[in-house]
Amino acid sequence: MTKANTDLTRRSVLGALGLGVLVSGCASTAPSAYYSIDAADVGGLRGRSSRVQVLVAAPRALKALDTSYIAVVEKGPVYSYFPKTAWADTLPNVVQLKLVETLQNTGRLRGVGLPGDGLLIDYQLQTEIRAFELRVGGGNRGVVEISARVVNDRNGRTVATKVFRAETPSGSNSVDKAVEAMNASADRVFTELAAWTLQNV
Repeated sequence: MTKANTDLTRRSVLGALGLGVLVSGCASTAPSAYYSIDAADVGGLRGRSSRVQVLVAAPRALKALDTSYIAVVEKGPVYSYFPKTAWADTLPNVVQLKLVETLQNTGRLRGVGLPGDGLLIDYQLQTEIRAFELRVGGGNRGVVEISARVVNDRNGRTVATKVFRAETPSGSNSVDKAVEAMNASADRVFTELAAWTLQNV
C-alpha cells in the first residue's frame, strides 16, 4: 500500500443520492499517491472443497463509489474525496480483483476468474458495493458494506443472497489511517464472503 500524509479536506460533494457530478476542477491534478487493498488471508478457512468454477462479476456501485477517488462520507450522506490520492484503479475493479484473489486463496475451488478468462462457469458471484469509505462524525471509521448473490450459471437461478458489513475505527481522518481502517473492514467482509460462497456452490 502506498503511503501518503495527506489530511482530509473537502474534495468535491455529491448529492445525497450519489447522483451528482464532481465539482469542477476535482481531477485537475494527477494523484501523488495510489492506494490498494489486500485480499483476505483465508488459507486456513475451514470447509469442503468444490470442483466448481466461479466467475466473479464486476461489482455494481453508485457513481459516488464507481470512481478511483477515495470517498469520505458525512451525514446525509454527503460524499467528498481525499485530495491528491486515489485507488490504484476504480474501486469496483479493485474490489473485483481482490475478491478473485481471496477465493483463489481458499484453495477450495477448481477455478475462480473474471469475465473473459475462459472458464467453464458453474456459478457467478455477483456483488454490489454499498459502502467503501471513511465515515466521519460520531467517530471516524472505515466502513465496508457489500451485498452478494450466488447465481447458478446453468439455469440462472439465485442460490443465496447476503449483505456483509464491517466497521473499523480509524483513529484519525488522515488518508493513511482511513485506508488502513477500510482495509481492515474489507478483510473481514472478504473473509466472511468467501466462507459463505464456499457453502453455497
